Amino acid sequence: MKLRPFGKHGFNCSEIGFGAWAIGGAWGAQADADSLAALHRALDLGCNFIDTAAGYGNGRSERLIAQVLRERAAAGQKEKIFVATKTPPTAGVWPPSPYCRADERYPEAYLRENLAERLANLGTERLDLLQLHTWTRSWNRNPTPFKVLRALQREGKIGLIGVSTPEHDQNSVIDLMRGGWVDAVQVIYNMFEQEPAAELLDVARECGVGIIVRVAFDEGSLTGKFNVLTKFAHDDFRASYFAGDRLARTVVRVERIRHDLAGSDFSIALAALKFVLAHPAVSTVIPGIRNIAQAEANCAMSDLPDLPAELLQKFQRHNWRRAFWYAGK
Repeated sequence: MKLRPFGKHGFNCSEIGFGAWAIGGAWGAQADADSLAALHRALDLGCNFIDTAAGYGNGRSERLIAQVLRERAAAGQKEKIFVATKTPPTAGVWPPSPYCRADERYPEAYLRENLAERLANLGTERLDLLQLHTWTRSWNRNPTPFKVLRALQREGKIGLIGVSTPEHDQNSVIDLMRGGWVDAVQVIYNMFEQEPAAELLDVARECGVGIIVRVAFDEGSLTGKFNVLTKFAHDDFRASYFAGDRLARTVVRVERIRHDLAGSDFSIALAALKFVLAHPAVSTVIPGIRNIAQAEANCAMSDLPDLPAELLQKFQRHNWRRAFWYAGK
């Protein structure tokens, strides 16, 4: 497993991290035994970065992570595992609208209470990284929630502070990076969503901000395993993500990528991860992992060859300005 600097923060993280949404739920049936085994296997293979959130199974994902870390400590494992989690805003529109108030969606009393819950679920007295789970550009002039988090950081309850980008306006966090409000940013970046390469990733590198990439596989489409007949369970997030004609439209574009890879040694999945890792600002990519086979497959990709320059150039043409699935095709 290759390691990368996490921004300027003195920690070298595994370039393949563990995305822990699916083990909390919302992606179809998931047995805790499979989740625990997947976590252990990924850590055994050199993964040292786990990303979770309060909303992943109402704390279920966090509690499973805590159990694995306890078991490894009890077995005498001497390792530093970096765990990032997220606090959502209070009840309201998602993502927050331009008319939402920061002190109502992320009030100090709520942030403190939610932090206590995160600490309890993860079985620790200090979080490695706490991220706000979404944001809105309208709060940039007075980012009150981050002032609260900096206070909690000074109190020793948080190591680093971050934000997970709103998918429709990821560039809204650029001012936060330049203003020194965040230590890390979690961003959507993949062969379809290439907008971060225009500015966000370069600004992160200039500011020493750690970059966590989510949705590198476009919720599974960029593994190449879906077709127009693929069906998802009613309780699987992807049933809504690929609703209507979205799956059919996506499959057509994935086949174009498959055509570009003809004659190479790269699978679509490997190309998807290597595309993300080709940008020097990226600290880690966090594909969802829910069983041992996925842990082994994803972690193994770190040590495989990088994409050649000619393929990286080809993949630029797959940039798809999709956002919330605009009507235009």
